[in-house]
Amino acid sequence: MGSSATREVVLILIVSALLIAGMPLLIGTYTLTVLVIYGMLGLSLGLIWGFGGILCFGQAAFFGLGAYTYAISAVNIGESTLPMILAVLVTAGFAALLGAMMFYGRLGDVYLGVITLVVTLILFKFMNSTAGPQYVIGDARLGGFNGIPGFQTLNVPGDPGAYIWGDSLYYVCAVALAVVFLLVSWLLRSSFGRIAVGIRENETRMALMGYDVAARKTVLFSIGAAIAGLSGALFANWAEIVTPTLFSLGQSAEIIIWCIVGGLGTRLGPILGAAGLAYLKFMLGQQSAIDNTLIMGLVLVLFVLFLPGGLVPAVASLWAAGGRLRRRPVRRMRRPRHG
Repeated sequence: MGSSATREVVLILIVSALLIAGMPLLIGTYTLTVLVIYGMLGLSLGLIWGFGGILCFGQAAFFGLGAYTYAISAVNIGESTLPMILAVLVTAGFAALLGAMMFYGRLGDVYLGVITLVVTLILFKFMNSTAGPQYVIGDARLGGFNGIPGFQTLNVPGDPGAYIWGDSLYYVCAVALAVVFLLVSWLLRSSFGRIAVGIRENETRMALMGYDVAARKTVLFSIGAAIAGLSGALFANWAEIVTPTLFSLGQSAEIIIWCIVGGLGTRLGPILGAAGLAYLKFMLGQQSAIDNTLIMGLVLVLFVLFLPGGLVPAVASLWAAGGRLRRRPVRRMRRPRHG
């Protein structure tokens, strides 16, 4: 690891520690927990779309699949460690199969977006139709539109009676987000990440250079899905219930809006976009005068028109411009000489 990479890791750790410790002074940990989870979900799409060029409408499918996998496993196992692992692995495996079919089939971006959207809608429709007693997996009833409540929530590994909830759940989720952010940063600094960005810029050129584009896109797609599955499992622990609304079309659209507003091609942008817009939605939910969907649509239109690059790139550009102005030497005007 080079000196610049080491400095970046140290900076990320320091900033993360300060934010994790300081944010509860401003916002309650119950709300902060779901904002952190949504930030992780936004990062999952920001990785595959912003750095891999894969526009996916299926992050809500991976999010819901991770939540349902955790809930079903927790009901049958009665402990949270293995269900958390299964939530990540099942989601990543599902995405690997779906991605292999799409990328080795050489589907265009439009068809890829349509297929991932259809998969999300199929899961939403299927989960809503599982209300009958025949829809069971082990001891877990899928429950249709009522979902699955009453499963074992997060606990200390090896001690199912030691629950992790409230403030403790917030700190677990926040540390998990910081770890995922570090892993994504390491991935993007590696040769795999640089090649993924090259594929985003010019897929044909990278294929002519000898890289297996389909395989690399499939792996990146699976990694993004795994992060979404982890966020879904954490959301299941926060909500203590999973329902088919996790697969809804509105959820899919919101994730895309988070990335656009925060800034594609950045690691921090999707996290800030997700947390900021989710908090805005939470605040708007306390009133009934204005429809939340209208506000979200207005925010998207304003950003597309006036900040098409997103919030984080715009702030970075302003900061860089300010730095150039501060470094610019001041020219002193010469006083005219009087003869």
